[in-house]
Amino acid sequence: MSSPFNEEKYKSLMKGLEVSEVQLSKTAENKDFRIDSAFYTTRLKRNAEIEYAKIGDCLLESQYGVSIAMNEDGIGYPIYRMNEIHSMLCDLCVDKYADVSSEEFETFKLNSGDVLFNRTNSYEWVGRTGVYYPNKDLTPMIFASYLVRFVPDNTKINSEYLTVFLSCQYGIAELRRRSRQSINQTNINPEEVKEIEIPLLSTGLQKSIKDRFQNAHHLRLDAESLYSAAETLLLSSLGMTNFVPSVENVSIKLLSESFGTTGRLDAEFYQRKYEEYLLHVISYRFGTTLTKNVCDLVKSSFKKEKDSYPYIEISDINVQDGTFTFNDIITEELPANAKTRVINGDMLVSKVRPYRGAVAIIDKDIPDLIVSGAFTVLRSKKNYPRETLAVLFRTPIYRDWFLKWNVGTSYPVIKDEDILDMPIPLFPQSIHQQIADDVRRSFALRRESEQLLDSAKRAIEIAIEESEEAAIKWLCSETRSRVTTAVGSTTEIR
Repeated sequence: MSSPFNEEKYKSLMKGLEVSEVQLSKTAENKDFRIDSAFYTTRLKRNAEIEYAKIGDCLLESQYGVSIAMNEDGIGYPIYRMNEIHSMLCDLCVDKYADVSSEEFETFKLNSGDVLFNRTNSYEWVGRTGVYYPNKDLTPMIFASYLVRFVPDNTKINSEYLTVFLSCQYGIAELRRRSRQSINQTNINPEEVKEIEIPLLSTGLQKSIKDRFQNAHHLRLDAESLYSAAETLLLSSLGMTNFVPSVENVSIKLLSESFGTTGRLDAEFYQRKYEEYLLHVISYRFGTTLTKNVCDLVKSSFKKEKDSYPYIEISDINVQDGTFTFNDIITEELPANAKTRVINGDMLVSKVRPYRGAVAIIDKDIPDLIVSGAFTVLRSKKNYPRETLAVLFRTPIYRDWFLKWNVGTSYPVIKDEDILDMPIPLFPQSIHQQIADDVRRSFALRRESEQLLDSAKRAIEIAIEESEEAAIKWLCSETRSRVTTAVGSTTEIR
């Protein structure tokens, strides 16, 4: 005989679990016939005082990017990929090119204000959204097929607001419930994104969001100019401003001075240009040293004692400017390569595809920050500013030079020892100081840019949680606080 139903015991067993019962006919209303539980159990935040509309009803156009082979030789047009969106803005520069026809270019060229949405990648990256603004050179750009272009109807929503909504916690919740996960990949159907309901906020609040985005964009352009000035000064001091390496592809070596010394037989290792790089650097009039003489290699491991950790992987480094983002990863889901604990002031140098210049300085205190083992982590120990070393390693000269030590075929990497043994110039203190000043000012501008974007995101969350009036009031208060802080910072820098 079965036991009678015990409601209290049932509630106890189900505590902590989300349950939602729906009719089969209800599941058929979804375009993708969703039967996964997360789609129906995710609790969404709605403000009953605000009108909502489906994103698809607020768009003039949505379009997949072009599917085509890409190259790193500058052939064709620069093409955006999924890892070139950071902090709700599309990067100013990209790594790859695509040799498309003039007709294809007209179809896929990006216009200022286009919104790019990443529809497929890892769970943390899928759904990443950014507004495209042209760089100073107005270089024409296109976008790859794993991105989707959204063109909003500005009479309903503007590009910046759409981007913020999809990037705030409430938009992300919608995207997560609509995503589909497999073993190594997560996807979101753009048609599902169109089904998401977005609050139709006032034009005044949306304009405030747009203004912050455009100000943030101009700040990063100024930051880029400062960084470029630092790099120009460094290369000028080395006498390598217009240096063009040899393209000679033949180098004759004795066995004793090649394999007998280095243990390398691959022809690429002995390209003449690498000898030219070395000769220029070791001939520097103020002398040279090795990286290991001014930096320690950080190998600080960690015990998994928390529920989650902030984590940086290679794709979290913005190769355009050296800034970084991080994701809070549940401890059980940390990749096997999450190996090194870092602190404020440490420098990360990618050992994977080093020609991209994925080099970053940890410039803020982030407790228990963990980074991928694919980074060499350096910590300055002598009077050689980390800003100078970061700029040096991100120059075209050093990025190309690092390739000399590539090992492997399908996944070529360089080793910690190769980075530690790199010759580096001993710049005069005046050069160090100017480079450090320019880089720090550049970073300060980028932080200000990010703060503007973060404030835009928070304002939208407040509008959804409370009201538009509360969001506008918070923005005004935040602006006054930021201006006061900026004035104090400017005085301190001077």
